[in-house]
Amino acid sequence: MAQYAILIYADDSAHAPDATPEELETCDAHADEVERAGAMVAAFALTPRDMATSVRGDVVTDGPFLEAKEVVAGFYVIEAPDLDAALEIARRNPAAQEGGGVEVRPVHSGGVAAQSAEG
Repeated sequence: MAQYAILIYADDSAHAPDATPEELETCDAHADEVERAGAMVAAFALTPRDMATSVRGDVVTDGPFLEAKEVVAGFYVIEAPDLDAALEIARRNPAAQEGGGVEVRPVHSGGVAAQSAEG
């Protein structure tokens, strides 16, 4: 089955260090739904933009790489039989329903690297 990355764009990540369960409720409900459907491969929430560090050439700066209204707040990888099925899952993402957006891309290659014992 094909894999698709769903990139979540929002004003910022909902996953601040002090986020409450109530603040994460819609995100967690969507993740649970995708997992129960058997489509979830991996999911990663990112911390808020003020915790980002960017590198361009030899210059390291605080903050996200680009100045933009929306930033990548997280991403997940799903398995779906085709792009239409992946888009149907993406449409239900809370960011797409609450003023942000999502981007769906077929995964070309890769995977989760094994952790060493030294880790």
